[in-house]
Amino acid sequence: MTRGTSGAVGVTAASGFRAAGVVAGLKNSGKPDVAVVVNDGPLQSAAGVFTANRVKAAPVIWTQQCLAKPDAATSQMRAVVLNSGGANACTGAQGFADTRETAEHAAELLDCDPTRVGVCSTGLIGTPLPMDLLLPGVDAALANLSPDGGSAAAHAIMTTDTHAKTAVARTGLVTTGGMAKGAGMLAPELATMLSVITTDAIADSATLARTLSRAAELSFNRVDSDGCMSTNDTVLLLASGASGHELTEPQLLDAVTEVAQDLALQLIGDAEGAGKEIRIEVIGAESEGDAVAAARGVARSNLFKCAVHGEDPNWGRILSAVGTTDARFDPNRIDVAVNGVWVCRGGGVGEDRNLVDMSGREVHVLIDLHNGNASATVWTNDLTADYVHENSAYSS
Repeated sequence: MTRGTSGAVGVTAASGFRAAGVVAGLKNSGKPDVAVVVNDGPLQSAAGVFTANRVKAAPVIWTQQCLAKPDAATSQMRAVVLNSGGANACTGAQGFADTRETAEHAAELLDCDPTRVGVCSTGLIGTPLPMDLLLPGVDAALANLSPDGGSAAAHAIMTTDTHAKTAVARTGLVTTGGMAKGAGMLAPELATMLSVITTDAIADSATLARTLSRAAELSFNRVDSDGCMSTNDTVLLLASGASGHELTEPQLLDAVTEVAQDLALQLIGDAEGAGKEIRIEVIGAESEGDAVAAARGVARSNLFKCAVHGEDPNWGRILSAVGTTDARFDPNRIDVAVNGVWVCRGGGVGEDRNLVDMSGREVHVLIDLHNGNASATVWTNDLTADYVHENSAYSS
């Protein structure tokens, strides 16, 4: 895995893709706020996963419709237009019309059908986009497309992020890259995030859809910062076929998952106000679903997250959180370790909790349910005063 902040990184690390990020004036800060990613082919296969929130932003609805072909293998996407500085969510019929106009505007310049242009937006909910600024921004981004534009695009989609997030994985002669944004409202399904992942492997859209669904389940759907689900979450996977090489489906899954997990962990690492990055690993579960449920129950506990912020290995809060879930286990058999110290054994007192060192940024919680062979990991962060300040000072 390699990362970078300049050159052919992120969405342009894979051959066949160009990108750009520009200042259109949507943000009062004057920072970049419009990005475009273009797939030059020869293939333009595509797949997407989206928020499970019933309140969906107009760009989500548009892009879902673009990919909802009768035959998944025929889904195509020539380009994606992304903007920060406005979510275009809860904006009614005009919001959808603005999304359509954005796609049509880009499509005319790219000489393609508008349904082959995905649209993603992020920012303040309930405010119409200033189309007089956005459309010239699309023009500028398309005029500045470059195979080295991955970093600029990643910077243009940032909101409260403190840094751009990109990742790259290489499998033989195939390269897979991606970018993501997100720093708050991180909860499945997915998070308050936009992500575009690209690969130059030969793959049809049906294969991409299966691959992305599982990769997202193992990455973006396993990060849970604050339990709040956004209206705009979108993850797109695009394949250009420009490498001329085809991976097996398991190889493609490994590559996409590697990129997606790297991006997901970067999101948790940059979560609003976070002082600790917490890995909650559940083993000995009867099923993967049980393992995820138990881990997520702990990740959603504000009491637990406050304890971690205070560097208190309070295993009682962990047990009580697991007990609120429908995961199957015997409370008298559960074991819990914090940073390698088994502070709970058999549902009771284990090793001396004073042995636990929580002074570093990373905290590992290991929970053994002793009820099977399945496992899962969920990543979260501590709950801090800085998080409360940021989300009271920033309208979102």
